[in-house]
Formats: sequence, C-alpha cells, structure tokens
Amino acid sequence: MLSVVVCTHNPRPGYFARCLAALRSQTVSLSCWEFVIVDNRSDTPLADRMNLAWHPGARMIREETLGLTPARLRGIRESKGELLVFVDDDNVLDVDFLETALRTMEERPFLGSWSGQCRPGFEEPPPEWTRRYWGNLVIHEFDKDVWSNLPRLPESMPCGAGLCVRREVALHYLDLHESGKRSFQFDRNGKLLLSGGDNDLAACACDIGLGVGLIASLKLTHLISPERLTEGYLARLSEGIHFSSTMLDAEYGIRADQRTALGRAADFLRVIRLGQPHRRILGAAFRGRDRAMRQLLDGDVAPAIKAIRRE
Repeated sequence: MLSVVVCTHNPRPGYFARCLAALRSQTVSLSCWEFVIVDNRSDTPLADRMNLAWHPGARMIREETLGLTPARLRGIRESKGELLVFVDDDNVLDVDFLETALRTMEERPFLGSWSGQCRPGFEEPPPEWTRRYWGNLVIHEFDKDVWSNLPRLPESMPCGAGLCVRREVALHYLDLHESGKRSFQFDRNGKLLLSGGDNDLAACACDIGLGVGLIASLKLTHLISPERLTEGYLARLSEGIHFSSTMLDAEYGIRADQRTALGRAADFLRVIRLGQPHRRILGAAFRGRDRAMRQLLDGDVAPAIKAIRRE
C-alpha cells in the first residue's frame, strides 16, 4: 500500500485543482493507494468545499497546530502505507509518478528516501535575474540518478516536493519529535519562511542505515506564482533557508565556525560589490546564518525566529 499525503494551508484554488487532477490521472489504480489530505488550519475548512468522492481511499483531516511540521507528523500518524509520498498543494505530478515511486521502492531497497525532478511551472515569465535563485524555489532538473548515505550532502539530498519515504523512515522522524529530540521545527509556519524540514525527514533514512537519493525518471511540475519571484520574497526565503540550514547542520554535528572580524569584513565586501537585487538577497542569507549561529550559542532560537518574522 502506498499513501499520498498532501499537507495544505489556504491553498490557491487553481493550483490545488491541478494538483488533484494530476493525482486523479495516475497510472496506478486508485485501489492501490490511499489519499490523506491534512488541512493545516486553513481559514475556511477544506472539508466544506471539496469533493473527494473520486477516490475510494481519500480522507480529509484537520490539523489545528499551524506549521508544515505538525501537518506532516499528523499525516504520518494517519497514513498506513509502506511508502509515503508527500505532495505539496502546488505540485503537478507526471502521470507515472506513483508508479515510478513504487518501482524505485522495489528495485532499490537500500534507499529510505528519494525525490525526483522538479520542473518550473511559472504563472508568468520570470525575470532573468531570478534564475540563480530557482534552486531555492525547489526547481531541480538533472540527467541521472544519484544516491548516498550522507545525510547533508547537497548532491544527493531529496527535496520536499514529491518526497518519497519508507514507513520506517517516517516513523523514526515521528519519534524524534514525540520524544523531544527535535524541539525546533525546520519548516514553514504561516508566513514564516523557515526551511529544512524536508531535509530532516529525508535524512532520517541515514539514521537507520538506509540511503537518500534523486531519481531522474520521477518527475513533477512545481507551480510558481509571480509574487514568489520578487526581490522581497527571495530575500526572506534566503534568510529562512540559511537560518534553518545552519540549525539543521548543528543537529547532525556540523557546527559552523564563529565569524571573525575578518570573516565579517569579507562578507561585507561580497555584499557591497553586488548590485541590487542580489545585494539584498545575499545580505539576507548572511543574516540568517549569523542569527542561527548566535542562537546556537545562546541555546534559544525564539529571538531569532521573531526577528526573521518581523522582516
């Protein structure tokens, strides 16, 4: 049994409709997979405006604790499949996505988590200057499969869009949170653009002796609205990513060196040599990293998160 888990908060109706249509069109029979939608405290409950009668194994669950991490944890508790596929509400899966995910599970028993290619589905043509930041928007296209057993290696780390995890990996992630070993949530929370929960969940495969990987034949389209291609959004996103990445590295024993005066001066020179909007975005990345490093020393992440939220 395969479980598709969609965690959503106030989804865009048009995007979500395309996400659901792609799931409905999968080559895998509906009887072979269950469908769990976790409504993460949407302003208008999704159960009041959705018809899931097309899927015999569909369930709508309301999670009142805001944040992608609580929504994913609820999805893990509620699902039953030996393979969990986490689909975002702006993901349009290729018709053979679930079939390929199942085949990967059978053919590569050494993998505990994996994802695939994420093509961009821009609502409007993006400004050319944004191209260097497309990776931050979970756009990733590649030619060949790659995997490793290293939990923080960027070249083989799965992304959250279409993330596939074996149940034992998901249960290990659940235990980390329920046992208090993950007191910090590395995920989106309302408008707070933290990141890293995808990597944390995927990397749990390495904790239990399995690998992580990227599968070229596993494909989806990631729908991207124009406001996510603005200077302000990309700066906030960059700050959140670098803050979360530094914190997550610390969870895996990778501690960043404290910034020296010379290092800070070098960062300053790198920033001022750039024109806008790149100056603002790189400055935000450094700010997120430095805030995380200060909070690791203090042992309390709340002040840094509040500062990120205000900006």
